[in-house]
Amino acid sequence: MNNLLRSLGYVVHTFESAEEFLASPHLNDTSCVVADVQMSAMSGIELLVTMRMQGHAAPFIVITAYPDESVRDGAMKAGAIGFLAKPFAMLNLIACLDAALASQAGNVGA
Repeated sequence: MNNLLRSLGYVVHTFESAEEFLASPHLNDTSCVVADVQMSAMSGIELLVTMRMQGHAAPFIVITAYPDESVRDGAMKAGAIGFLAKPFAMLNLIACLDAALASQAGNVGA
């Protein structure tokens, strides 16, 4: 997935955990976050909530191998812009990324 996104011109940074991302120098210049629900210490939804509480408004796409309506609802209520169930078509991820980045472009100067 990372190589495909890079080949399409996206700048991609990967992290071993949510905590590593939160401590990274890339946090403040991130245009969009794609995170799995199932991660080691902090879930993708907990990462989203933490980022919002810290004032970070980057669009957020949640992915999961265990799609459940309550998880989807929780992600969307927390502010996710997209929710993808694995396996998903890369075109679906690209559509979510394009929508997320377009929403950011519309918020510049707002």
